[in-house]
Amino acid sequence: MNENNTPVLADDDDGISLLDILQTLAENARLLIFGPIVAGLIALGVASSTKPFYVAETNIMTPQQQGGAAAALAQLGALAGVAGAATGLKTPADMYVGLLRSRTVADRMVDRFGMMQIPGVKAREDARDILTRMTGGEVRKDGQITIKVAAGTPQLAAAMANAYVEELSSLTGRLAVTEAQKRRQFLEKELAKAKENLVKAEIALGGAGVSEDTLKFNPAVMGQGLATLKAQIMAKELQLSSMRGILTENSPNFRQAQQELAALRAQLGKFQNTRPNGDNAEYISRYRDFKYNEVLFEQLSKQYELAKIDESSDGAVIQVVDVAVPPERKSNTPKSKIAALAALAAGFVLLVFVFVRRALKNANQNPENTAKFAAIRAGFLRVLMPWRRPVKVGR
Repeated sequence: MNENNTPVLADDDDGISLLDILQTLAENARLLIFGPIVAGLIALGVASSTKPFYVAETNIMTPQQQGGAAAALAQLGALAGVAGAATGLKTPADMYVGLLRSRTVADRMVDRFGMMQIPGVKAREDARDILTRMTGGEVRKDGQITIKVAAGTPQLAAAMANAYVEELSSLTGRLAVTEAQKRRQFLEKELAKAKENLVKAEIALGGAGVSEDTLKFNPAVMGQGLATLKAQIMAKELQLSSMRGILTENSPNFRQAQQELAALRAQLGKFQNTRPNGDNAEYISRYRDFKYNEVLFEQLSKQYELAKIDESSDGAVIQVVDVAVPPERKSNTPKSKIAALAALAAGFVLLVFVFVRRALKNANQNPENTAKFAAIRAGFLRVLMPWRRPVKVGR
């Protein structure tokens, strides 16, 4: 206090007052004002020199089945899934997105739009990389696939997006015919085996005797039941074989299929143990084998005819929901937005810089911190320039 007992505010050397902040801002006002402006102008110039690009998109709906014959094939019963399981037929939307990114489609697009003539492209791999950066595909929640293409002109973007649909349709058509051909060949072999077994069973049945007690056992019903069970077991085994390439053995769907197969095998074991006693057992067994091969031959014949129909068809049909049209607006980020973001970022960085510089300057004026700064400087010099001699601090 002074002589008039008036209190005097002491300076706080350890803290930063509002006046210190205002003083720092005033001393660096030119840097804080013109720095962000210059950064924004530079960003605006860079954005102006960037070539504009346009994004065109098209939506397609993938087929849910291999074809009309495949839909009828699903109605044949237990054996209907044998051919499909054997060839691993499946058509999820993700598979079509993978086909869009395949090398076959990429090479067709490269040749179609002359991408090998782009300056700087020396190999097809370079053209594929450019095409990959230009395109994108995603599966929507409703199952549709959106194909997007970015190009320098609206017409080129729309043309490339529609060309992707055409190339995908061409590829899936060839693949669908190939799958139908594999299914037809598989069924052709199985049909030949079934026919051979049917002839053998018929010959064996003709050599067995029959009596009135044997006919009461109703072997026809038993033969049809056995054929159905064996057909279901065959289909389930092939289903498990195809699932091993997709699911793990701990998957709930895979374990459920295993349990269903075990139940079918147990039911088949009980069915085969049900046989009459006596001299007629041989005839019943032969008749049951004959009916099994007869039913199997009939069902395989139906599937074989449907497979030939699928093979002769055009394959999977991709429906275009929205055809790509030339976009009316550019897809680049607005230049004003880029300049504003650059100015804000530069202003923040400069603001931090001036306060850190002021803090270091104040700390360096304190004699107690001189030795500390010298030690810090010497430590950095040892790391950055280890060939220099260490600087001695004090004595």
